[in-house]
Amino acid sequence: MSELNGAQSLIRTLVDAGVEVCFANPGTSEMHFVAALDTVPEMRGVLALFEGVVTGAADGYARIAGKPAATLLHLGPGLGNGLANLHNARRANTPIVNVVGDHATYHKQYDAPLESDIEAVAGSLEGWVRRSEHTKDVGADAAAAVAAAQDAPGRVATLILPADASWGEGGETCAPIPPRVPQAVDATTVKDIAAVFGTGEPVALLIGGGACREDGLRAASRIGAATGAKVFVETFPARLERGAGLPSIERLGYLAEQVAYQLDGIKHVIVAGTKAPVSFFAYPGKASDLVPEGARVHTLASVGQDVTRALAEVADLVAADTEPVLAEAARPALPSGPLTPQNWVEVIGALLPDNAIIADEANTSGLLLPMATAGAPRHDVLTLTGGAIGYGMPVATGAAVAAPDRPVLNLQSDGSALYTISALWTQARENLNVTTVLLNNRAYAILRLELQRVGAASGGPKANDLLDLSRPDMDFVKIAEGMGVPASRATTAEELAEQLQRAFAEPGPHLIDAAVPPLL
Repeated sequence: MSELNGAQSLIRTLVDAGVEVCFANPGTSEMHFVAALDTVPEMRGVLALFEGVVTGAADGYARIAGKPAATLLHLGPGLGNGLANLHNARRANTPIVNVVGDHATYHKQYDAPLESDIEAVAGSLEGWVRRSEHTKDVGADAAAAVAAAQDAPGRVATLILPADASWGEGGETCAPIPPRVPQAVDATTVKDIAAVFGTGEPVALLIGGGACREDGLRAASRIGAATGAKVFVETFPARLERGAGLPSIERLGYLAEQVAYQLDGIKHVIVAGTKAPVSFFAYPGKASDLVPEGARVHTLASVGQDVTRALAEVADLVAADTEPVLAEAARPALPSGPLTPQNWVEVIGALLPDNAIIADEANTSGLLLPMATAGAPRHDVLTLTGGAIGYGMPVATGAAVAAPDRPVLNLQSDGSALYTISALWTQARENLNVTTVLLNNRAYAILRLELQRVGAASGGPKANDLLDLSRPDMDFVKIAEGMGVPASRATTAEELAEQLQRAFAEPGPHLIDAAVPPLL
């Protein structure tokens, strides 16, 4: 075998460790990585037109594939452009391997225009960061990055690759390094938590992370059925399995007022694979901590522990003879008439295909979606874990790359779509089975609500202008078609149903511009 350069050793090491997809938006510093892709055919390169699509796609891929993808980003500004969706990935505990190119080591002293502190930007993600200083170290650094990304519960690992380390000869591949697996919860904690359920006082069980998959949901449902405890899923789970044959567990609300109602009267809050609830934002005169006053918080499993096993062990103690409560197969009837915030979700519930993946960034338009889809065929829901909008289209893109045999449905608010709408181009180029239902209310509706909730004066023309997406109205059908995605517009429930059925039946991406008035 001929001698490897650094980029070739990097890609070969990634592939050997199971990293088979690289979402990329490269620049000059990354050209040897780009060239090396042709020498390692096992690595699939997927081009995106904006770094926020690159990073969001890597997030969506890993949430479905259960293993990391790589990204290829250009210097500090490229990493900065991708930061919002890396923030969402951090909150989802998603394993991602960022490869960020940098100037050659000898060139950095000249403070060229794109010179920046990449370590500082990457460090804000609270993950793993390393710089490869020498070509011979690149393979070992890559293996370490993959392992670090997969250390329980998962994180963003950033490998900074100077151009001369990439093009230099003498690269060496490195065998995969086993990541750290989730730590088991000790038996004493399991027994102590089981005792809380036996106090006779009102208990709420809040689950997150890996507990939102089938085994965790079944164990949590058994506990709730046997003890009378209220069971909730965290507000924004990274991946939630739902549908007929699975427990239908209510998600904790986004608004503090919702959470106060859900936890009213609770004396004990048990958290498993997540954290105790806090308000998304601060509001004048309102509490930030959403645990009811006087209630105690108990931790069964931290985010990095084996929460599914811990829930099963508690269930065996308090619900040994109890079966989980499973959702029965049921679909709403297809509605008719003009689209409303109430009836568009019924169309989704009536027509959702088997084994679908929903990338949910419907925001205010999707508040009624869980009820409409509870009895639909089994499906996965990916949610906006970090609150940074512009996640839905990229995450749907990555999910479709990870699971080409599954239909992906992106439920997408119009304002958030505009952050990363170029993801449509990547969907067309890769012929991905993504159907986007774009919920078009021509406003940042969530901010209209927040304007009122923070107690700010409202109603003035300047304030309203900053929350309005009309003048001019955007033509999402033309935008999608301009990026190679077939598109249509729906104004009635009948039109949405017909267009949705056609999109699901045809291969490749589709977009439906659904004229849904704002809920608020």
